[in-house]
Amino acid sequence: MAFLSDYPHLFTLRELALQKKISIYMVGGFVRDLILKRVNLDFDFAVEKNALKLAEAFADKIKGAYVLLDDENVCGRVVKKQKGIIYTYDFAQFRAPTLKQDLAHRDFSINTLLIDINNISLDEDLTAQIKDQNKGLVDLKKKTIRMVSPKIFVEDPLRVLRAYSICAVLNFKIDPNTLKQIQKDMKLLHKVSMERVREEFFKILGSPSAALVLKEMDKIGLLSEIIPQIQVMKGCKQGGYHHLDVWKHSMEALRQYEILAENFTGTEMGAYLNKPLSGTHTYNAMIKLACLLHDIGKPDTRKKEINGFSFHGHENAGKGMARHIAKMLKLSTEERHWLEDLVAFHLRPGYLANFKVPSSRAIFRFLRDAGYKAPAITILTMADQLATRGPLTTQESMDHLAQICGDLIKEYFRKQNEKPLVKFINGHDIMKALKLKPSPEVGKILREVEEAQALGKIKTKEEAVELARKICVSQRSECEN
Repeated sequence: MAFLSDYPHLFTLRELALQKKISIYMVGGFVRDLILKRVNLDFDFAVEKNALKLAEAFADKIKGAYVLLDDENVCGRVVKKQKGIIYTYDFAQFRAPTLKQDLAHRDFSINTLLIDINNISLDEDLTAQIKDQNKGLVDLKKKTIRMVSPKIFVEDPLRVLRAYSICAVLNFKIDPNTLKQIQKDMKLLHKVSMERVREEFFKILGSPSAALVLKEMDKIGLLSEIIPQIQVMKGCKQGGYHHLDVWKHSMEALRQYEILAENFTGTEMGAYLNKPLSGTHTYNAMIKLACLLHDIGKPDTRKKEINGFSFHGHENAGKGMARHIAKMLKLSTEERHWLEDLVAFHLRPGYLANFKVPSSRAIFRFLRDAGYKAPAITILTMADQLATRGPLTTQESMDHLAQICGDLIKEYFRKQNEKPLVKFINGHDIMKALKLKPSPEVGKILREVEEAQALGKIKTKEEAVELARKICVSQRSECEN
């Protein structure tokens, strides 16, 4: 059971609405999730009149922040942080003269369930006050996404994508008639701002069933409406190590990644994957996007060889394409760099697996170059390998790569839990001891000295300076030759 008193500001809103003689109804996701017993602190309200004035008065009353979302469609938002918890309240004025007509403009039946805020008290169970005018409760029980009317996608084309994001988050299915209408109207998605498309897309990427839902989107061509560049991967055959073309392999890598991520639940790696990278976008969601795009450079680099095909340099070609896609999706700079680096580095752990026992230096250099992205790159490599099951792939090689990747992840977290290395010397020390001016050469020398210290090859500052001197002489000798 849930009561008005469980949510600190709803009673205040009720009192304000009654005082101003405004009818207000709670609709949408919160009401739906109340029945599903899911935590949801985003509240949506349909307001009979003066929606923005009510929102501003509510913000003043609870000392929250008011934001105008859409002046033309009369939508405003109030955000309140209390005891570390963020509550979001969205107010939208009726889009028609009556409540029933307003509900006809909403997207799906399960989002038309409502609670009359004016007529509830502190001790009443909110669930018992839910009203259903569009058979939303029936669809909720059937786990079905059903459109309120065929016009909903024309009114807001983002809804073609929202149908799938709800499927991903709630594990629901789309009603056949709704799916047909989505197929008719999905081309309208290009009218929606990329920022809105991106956020709905990331809801799918952030869910545990992204692979399944994106596969369904791909069947009707909706995924290509979001990222048209994926088309180049379709039908691009690969060599004997692969059993799928480039695109199907990429989708399978995503599926394998989700299985791996689930297995890491409750571990340091699991906590790492759930870290936010930018806003609400997590490492997990970004790795899933990288799974889709890690081989996007293969079609441009494919060459016919005697025994099949080669794709030399596809990771670098893919990095450039990933950069373009990241900008198209309006990702943040940090997210763009993440995507570029995951695509560019996804072969590196595999190179280490070419050795029975990789050297300490090779492991150090990978972890140094990859930085905090190292576990993300490594799990991408694992998913990539698990999606590669051609006739030339052996179980022995797969087991070996899994072992190397597992060791890399353990080594990353071991180093994270160590005390930071106190460096023997810095760039200034090198310039002073070797009488050098600031230059890229100093940086190269310093990197080699730091590597030697990390690997335990030097133990003192004096040894560090002596090594720097030897490296400097060696570099100059190479330049002269």
